[in-house]
Amino acid sequence: MARNRATLADVARRAGLSKTAASMVLNGREGTRLSTEAHQRVFAAAEELGYRPNVAARSLRTRKTATIAFVSDIVATTRFAGGLIRGALDAARERDHVLLIAETQGDAAFEQYAIEAMLDRQVDGVIYAAMATRRLAVPPAILNGPVVLLNATSPENLPCVLPDDERAGRTVATALLEKGHRDRIALLGRNRLKEREPGVSLAAQARLQGIRDTLSAAGTTLLAEAFCSDWLPEHGYAAMRSLLGRSGRPSAVICMNDRLAFGAYQALGEAGLAVPTDISVVSFDDDPIATWLRPGLATAALPHEQMGRRAVEILLDGRTTEPTLVPMPLRRRRSIAAPAS
Repeated sequence: MARNRATLADVARRAGLSKTAASMVLNGREGTRLSTEAHQRVFAAAEELGYRPNVAARSLRTRKTATIAFVSDIVATTRFAGGLIRGALDAARERDHVLLIAETQGDAAFEQYAIEAMLDRQVDGVIYAAMATRRLAVPPAILNGPVVLLNATSPENLPCVLPDDERAGRTVATALLEKGHRDRIALLGRNRLKEREPGVSLAAQARLQGIRDTLSAAGTTLLAEAFCSDWLPEHGYAAMRSLLGRSGRPSAVICMNDRLAFGAYQALGEAGLAVPTDISVVSFDDDPIATWLRPGLATAALPHEQMGRRAVEILLDGRTTEPTLVPMPLRRRRSIAAPAS
């Protein structure tokens, strides 16, 4: 037979106090003149009885449900961007909140259904996330309450959390300059669509800007720039072969993401060239593949867990409307060395 759930009245009776006094203690409300010993009796009684507060009743009183909606396109089922959810889950748990997660797979009708279902549950706010850093259209339904964009921006200038891609561009360029590379640095992964369409990517143009600004400040420019129709290994392979076919072989290559670098490694190996003895390689994202390449790939890591955490903090604290840029740390692995003589 199921055991009856303990009530606040049961806790108060066990502690020898009024129901009002017990409620004030359990809810941490200021102004009680109860002794420390009385507080301890209330907490002990609650633990002994297995008391759990009535969340529904508390929600009616406080207009808070301690729940957050996390709506994404394909973050949840993507291993690479799963850190966004991990960081948000950790931050929500630390703040005694529960995350309700829905992934739309780009289905507009399901997205509307999922959002309405979450709003019907009176969530305290919505985190609207994208796997690829881009500008997006925000569903009007979530604009009536607290909302934070994660890995995205919007025309409404909502609070958003983004990776600091421009600073990462400066970081990877600086890493090569510090090793002595100057006039023979090539770039692999130029893509006009990613660079010109914010709805496709915000990362490409920001990374490129950081690279160029850093090289310019050092009095140099890129030796060559190879275009890729997409940022996938096969395109990195073809672009690297194209670079090697030109006169004046680069001493280092910056790849716009790790998958391109994977393809570049294959092309270099086929050409009988070693990383980093013959050509240094540095990249962006810190995809799991970066640690499996030999030698390990130096890359500016996307800080997805920190981004997810910051999104929850901003949503609950509501202290900023400016974009929050989270640094991308450089994973210094063995793919960078001084130029060959």
